[in-house]
Amino acid sequence: MARLVRSSPVIGALGCLSFLLIGWTGLLVPSLIRSVEHDFGQSDAGVGIFYFLYALAYAGGSLGGGAVTERLGRRWVLALAACLHGIGLAVLGTVPDWTVFLAAALPAGLGAGAIDGGINGLFLDLYRTSRGRALNTVHLFFSLGALASPLIVGRLVEAGIAWQVVVVGTAVGVFPVGALFALTDPPHGRHERPTTHRSAGAGLLALRWPLLALEIAIGCYVASEVGVSSWLVRFLDAAPLTLATTSLSLFWGGLALGRLVSARIADRFDHLAFATACISVASCALVAAVFVPSLPLSIALFAVVGFAFGPIFPVILAIAGELFPARSAALGGLLTGAAVLGSILYPPVMGFLSVTVGLPAAMLGTALLGFACATSLVLTGRRRGQLEAIESGQV
Repeated sequence: MARLVRSSPVIGALGCLSFLLIGWTGLLVPSLIRSVEHDFGQSDAGVGIFYFLYALAYAGGSLGGGAVTERLGRRWVLALAACLHGIGLAVLGTVPDWTVFLAAALPAGLGAGAIDGGINGLFLDLYRTSRGRALNTVHLFFSLGALASPLIVGRLVEAGIAWQVVVVGTAVGVFPVGALFALTDPPHGRHERPTTHRSAGAGLLALRWPLLALEIAIGCYVASEVGVSSWLVRFLDAAPLTLATTSLSLFWGGLALGRLVSARIADRFDHLAFATACISVASCALVAAVFVPSLPLSIALFAVVGFAFGPIFPVILAIAGELFPARSAALGGLLTGAAVLGSILYPPVMGFLSVTVGLPAAMLGTALLGFACATSLVLTGRRRGQLEAIESGQV
């Protein structure tokens, strides 16, 4: 039997590779939307159903993966999640029927969500003394995957490569990641409930106020981030298409740069204050980007928004890890699930707001969600003094 790999740097590198992949696959169908709609004879509404199913399954994978990991351990959950994601992608790239294509969103999203939540929990365990740096680093790879996907996929399709080949090729690249996880021995993530005092399951843990406030914060943040990312090109309708899409790349480039910088400096500051400052700057920049009359300045401000957005998700995870150090697997799943729910709820609503009150008003709503995130973080800070000993016997 092969000896399992226990090296933290190797396991951490595998986690980064996993995030690079799910960042790539998360924007795979959006990058191929024109080809998918053409071949299946679908409209934006049909693809919207696919997005909804994928996001719903992603949330289920994040939440369920964390709960299963606490019982069974992390190694096989991550290995099977990668294989499930690969199977979903393989079906997406081979079926000619739209109904089956929609159904394939479920295993693809379920596996990706379990990877997302699982790797977040893994990094909370692997890097207990440098969580801010580690989580920003792994989320940087997610940003790089999301940044690269539309740039590379678009050029492959323009070069004459069938979109199905791109999707199946991606699936082929996912399966080895599952095999590699099966050969590792990461921190198991199991949570044994003590018999001497009450110990909350993942469901009850999610409803405890300190974590609930962080769930609200991360949900509001992701709703804001995905809202900007999904509608930025449409918001910049007055700009040529190439400029508008370049602006979206600048937004994601700023987000990646923000995580790169934060990986170096986040652990020098109080994580709660750092995240609150970042989301406040991003929200103010969003308001300015909506109202400024200059198109170049608006584009530059959206890049600033991306830069300020960068550290928020990983640093919120680090805060949760500090408050609940023994529940890393549950935290990774619960917070990732809350984040995905945020992406499900507001970005689709922006389309309806656009045709009623206008897209600028809808984009302004992303700034309001940012301020709501900041408020939730402030409320968490007010209770932090009571949380230092939670894991010593109350969770």
